[in-house]
Amino acid sequence: MNNIHFPVYTLLLLLATAVVIPIIGKESFSRLKTLMMVTLPASWLLSVMTFLKVNQEGGFVYNFGNWSEKIGIQFIIDEFSALMSLFILTVSFFVILYSLKDIEHEIDPDQFSGYYTLIFILLFSMVGITFSNDLFNMYVFMEILSLTSCSIISIKRKKDNYMAALRYLVLNTIGSLSVLLGMALLYMVTGHLNVTEAARNIAEIYQLYPTNLLLAVGFMVTGMGIKAAVFPLHIWLPDAHSSAPTPSSALLSGIVVKVYIFTIIKILFKLLGIDIVNSLGVPQYITYFAAVGMIMGSVFAIGQKDIKRMLAYSSVAQIGYIFLGLGLASEQGLSAALFHVIAHALMKSALFLSVGAIIYKTGKRDIRELNGIGYEMPITMTVFTVAAFGMIGIPGINGFMSKIYLSFAVLDADKPVFLVIILISSFLNAFYYLPIVISAFLRENKERKSIMALEKIPRGMLIPMVCFALASIIMGFYPQIVMDVIEKAVPTFFLMGN
Repeated sequence: MNNIHFPVYTLLLLLATAVVIPIIGKESFSRLKTLMMVTLPASWLLSVMTFLKVNQEGGFVYNFGNWSEKIGIQFIIDEFSALMSLFILTVSFFVILYSLKDIEHEIDPDQFSGYYTLIFILLFSMVGITFSNDLFNMYVFMEILSLTSCSIISIKRKKDNYMAALRYLVLNTIGSLSVLLGMALLYMVTGHLNVTEAARNIAEIYQLYPTNLLLAVGFMVTGMGIKAAVFPLHIWLPDAHSSAPTPSSALLSGIVVKVYIFTIIKILFKLLGIDIVNSLGVPQYITYFAAVGMIMGSVFAIGQKDIKRMLAYSSVAQIGYIFLGLGLASEQGLSAALFHVIAHALMKSALFLSVGAIIYKTGKRDIRELNGIGYEMPITMTVFTVAAFGMIGIPGINGFMSKIYLSFAVLDADKPVFLVIILISSFLNAFYYLPIVISAFLRENKERKSIMALEKIPRGMLIPMVCFALASIIMGFYPQIVMDVIEKAVPTFFLMGN
């Protein structure tokens, strides 16, 4: 297997599908479904083949048009980017499968083709960011991602959606300008936009222009932090995730914000290198913000009555876990962070999709109105319970292993205070997830009898939810399936830029 074009084929297939959807979608939604159910597995298969090639033969560089990396577009397909592109397309496939039925009650039929066009452009930009090895094209893909993310929030013709989309657009524009200014400062002193080329002489440049590098990193990390919704730069996220259609919420929380975290990892560890990052004091500040986010995200979640808004604030806390791993600036910490990226995507997708099924069936979003819902929708609430237990850190689910890996990384870094914060955050998670589970299965509802009956919702919605829950359990019992790949990819970050 020596075809190096698989990553490009993946991008072209996603982009071509986005172009064809408006034509097909106007004629028939059933044809649109058929098109997506052909192209999505095909793009996923290409990503699998790319992943297998990298794991068998090692990573490789792809220069478009054989131009020099100094002036051309360059992709680096290594263990990290191959794993993350596969992760993005796998989660997206199940969310889109779920959406084919759920979207019918979320938006108007005349918007279907426009919505899925945006979704495929969204996927195109996320995979593009993951592969890109030059700052200019990272930024271009980032802007495409920001605009499509804003659009899938505002797709519902409601005032709340328009306001949430406007807030998202304003704050993400500030983030984009911050990132652009940081990249300009970095280009000023390195003379390169290619990450590998800029990293070659970064140590010497740091000695000559330490202030430029400090400002560049500050602007880029702050801008990415806004887009990734790290506390306290998260203020756009609760409204955006709670008001968007359920599939959009799952994509935004599960994978979109994680793509910006991937970019931070590239800039900090591949471009600057661990020595310079430590010299600038970046890890220290990241861990402080992460620790506060882990606590405050959960505190805000406790006070919510709308269940989707509660899940949105929960994401703020979970992003704190990921940034804590990054802030440790160690192989063990970065491995724990990447493991939690995948674990959280599975759990949070299961949570949003199960909540979407409840809204689809009952129209209820208020947590106080969910008494006895476990009898009416046992499969849905079982999925919700599995994912909620994972968020809390119950053994046997991937969330528990995330916290175990992160705890070991914290102790290895000789920072036990963060272990206390992990335990407090887990307790707070239990404080807002357990009451929902208890109410669903152990409290009676005056409106309906407490008789267990399988819910009547489309299989296309049930299957993705159950798959996410099962994947969370399998990953909880067999974490090395994922961690072995992560541990193979992580050392490459500590060999570059130093």
